[in-house]
This record gives sequence, C-alpha cells and structure tokens, in this order.
Amino acid sequence: MEFTLSGNALKTFTRSITCLARIGNELAIQASSTKLTFHTLNSSRSAYLSITFKPGFFDVYTVFGPQMQCSVLLKAICSVLRTPIASIDHLTVSLPNPDASKVQWTLNCHNGMKKAYWITCDVEPHIQNLSLDRTKLPSNFVLRPRDLNRLFSNFQTTLQEITIIATNPTCLPPDAASEIGGKAVELRSYIDPTKENDSALHTQLWIDPTEEFVQYNHIGSPVDVTFGVKESKAFLSFCEGCEVDIQFYFDKAGEPILVVPKFGLDDGSNSTFDATLMLATMLMSQLYTASSSENPQVVGTSYGQANDGRQAPVQERSKGNSGLPSDQTRIWSDLSGSRTKGGNGAEHGGERNENDNEQRELQQIGAMHISEAGRNMSDIHNDFHCVDKNPLEQPQGMVYLDGHASQHHPSNWVDADDDDDEGDESELCVQSTPPYH
Repeated sequence: MEFTLSGNALKTFTRSITCLARIGNELAIQASSTKLTFHTLNSSRSAYLSITFKPGFFDVYTVFGPQMQCSVLLKAICSVLRTPIASIDHLTVSLPNPDASKVQWTLNCHNGMKKAYWITCDVEPHIQNLSLDRTKLPSNFVLRPRDLNRLFSNFQTTLQEITIIATNPTCLPPDAASEIGGKAVELRSYIDPTKENDSALHTQLWIDPTEEFVQYNHIGSPVDVTFGVKESKAFLSFCEGCEVDIQFYFDKAGEPILVVPKFGLDDGSNSTFDATLMLATMLMSQLYTASSSENPQVVGTSYGQANDGRQAPVQERSKGNSGLPSDQTRIWSDLSGSRTKGGNGAEHGGERNENDNEQRELQQIGAMHISEAGRNMSDIHNDFHCVDKNPLEQPQGMVYLDGHASQHHPSNWVDADDDDDEGDESELCVQSTPPYH
C-alpha cells in the first residue's frame, strides 16, 4: 500500500487525523482498491468514528493485493504531522508488504528537506465495522458548524454529556407553546444524579428550528437523546474545517446517534471523502426524570403535613412519637435548625407534652417515697412529719417541717429503700439545730 497527497487534500487528511486522535487512541487502517478507511473507537466504547477516502482524493494511490490492513498509534502519527502544513509539499505513506512491521511516513518540504518516520504497526488488528441505516432513523436536523459551536458555548466547558429534546412544533399544547415561544428543540445539560453536583451549573436552551437549523425533521411524540460532548465537538471541528454542514440522525433514548457531514444539496456521492460518527446514548429518558425532578417530593414536612400538601392522619403522626427519628425528620431538622424527636415533623409542643408527662410520673414516684419516709420518720421523732398531698397541687418533694414548707428531699435524711433494716432508721435521722435567740 502506498499513497501520496498534497494541497487541500493534505489539509483535509490532517484534520481527519486530528479528529480521530481526539476520539480514540489507536488507528485501524483498511486499504482496498476502491477506498481507504480509517477506524477508531474510544476507550469507553461509546463513540466510533470512520473516515473513508476514495482513490480520487489522493495524488497517487496503490494497493498491493486485494486488501491490506494494519493499526498504528494515533499519538505517533500526530507527532509526524507536527510540521506546519504550509511548509509541506506532499506526504507519502507506504507499507511495503502485508507482513511489514512498520509504516513509513515521508514528508517532502518546500525547502528541499525530507523527513522520514517509521511507525510500528500491528498487521493483525482487531477492527470493528459498525454501520447504521440512516433511513431508519426518523428524526434528523442539519445545522452549520459555527451555529452548533455557538450553542455549545452556552454550556460549561467541563460538561461531559448533553441532552437534545426534539418535539413537533405543530403538536405543542397551547400553554407550552406560549411559554417557550414555539421553540421545538431543547438543549439541556446532563448531570449525573449519582454524583454530588450541588455546585454544577444546570443549563436549558430552547431553540427555534426555523431560526437556528438549516433543516429539521421530527414527527410524533417528543424524544430525547443524551450523548457525549467531547466526541461531538471533535467531529464539529472537523466539519467546520472542511466547510460542510453537520447532520444528526436519531430515534430515541438508548438508540445510537448517527452524525455525518452534509455536502450541500447532494448526498455526498460526488465527494472524495466521507465520515461517520456513531455515539451511544443514555438508556434513561430525560423527559420523565426531568419532570419528576422539577416537582420533587417534600421530605420531612413539619406540623404533620403529608408530602402531597394534605393534612396527615393523626394515627400516622402519632407513630413518630416512639422509636428513633426517621430520615425525613433528620433532614427537616437539619434544614430548619430544630431538633424534633417525632416522625414526620413532630412539633415542639409534642416535646413539652412528653416532658410534662415525665415530670408528673417523677412527682408521683417522689410522693410515694415521701409518704413512706414520713411514716418511718413519725415513729422515730415527732418533730418530723410528712404531708402527702396531690403532686399536681404542690411542688415535687415538698415537706412540711414544724408547720413550715421545706424543699429538702427526704432522701437527704432518710433512706427510702424498703430493704434497709428498721433498726438503723434512728441513726439515719439528723435533727436540725434549734435557732439561737
């Protein structure tokens, strides 16, 4: 195999190598008597690019045998083409025989300098030939590369995937048509929901096909496709350098996208080269996930309200008063700064009620100890007596000593435990010192 090219063909060939290098790492070459084809596949196997050159594209094109194939590293070819194209007279690529281990690249410059490079190749490459029938893809649109580049400039440069939503302008509901102004195409930044993207910028761009697109065809229900931005921009630069329009063919989410150059009014049959980019798309449709994300369910609603805005039943609200707090309550506490203990939004009033109940129980228990201690103390000394009253009418631990109320708890004087011996009760009683007059 041997071919030589120069002039504008050399510029197109260089753009092709640059586009291939931006998508994949390895270049698979297939040469036959009718065409020369370059293939590459990205590392994630989500983008496949194929560029075909006809014999009329080259100054000299010769193939020794029915077909030859090999594969080389694109990084090595890019190193060869670092020489400015304006200083190159012509480029010659030669593979002497099908079993050769190296491909020779020769640059003949205008100043008489000759540069020769030998690049190691694999003569038994694993080449995948993928093809899509564009006639079976119902939706397509054509636009100029500079217009698509301007649309992409509205999104962040770090964006990895983008979503295109296509609708039928004649089938839009009246309210939607008035809201978006009849714009039937939407570009939307895709953010992976499984990652933390709180600081990421979400962008939505509505487009009127009659103003931005050269051609737009879509019939039926709205469809969306989410694909990689990096590979699309690489093919966009290739089409812009070749001064041809770019055309997208697609069906629905989960089905591959076909991107091809649009050669004027013809179908490209008269062109000496052609290119095909196939992109994988997300399986999940963004039409339904977007609508659900715009109306998220309210978690941790306070004051016993349900997620749909209706008043929650009393039985459901009372369930949160026992057990550990739920995740919804924890989220609501973090957002509101409150520290609820109940289920779906327990109020602070509920906490006060629980505290009151606990205090009442403690008062009842304290009153029981006081009454028992009063009975024991009456047998020891007549000056100490306890009045057992309703715990709700007097403070907890209130003791009347010589007609005066005392706040000291009886446990300070008498051990209220029933297991202690009664004979030691006199030793546990401490009589107060009489006042000095």
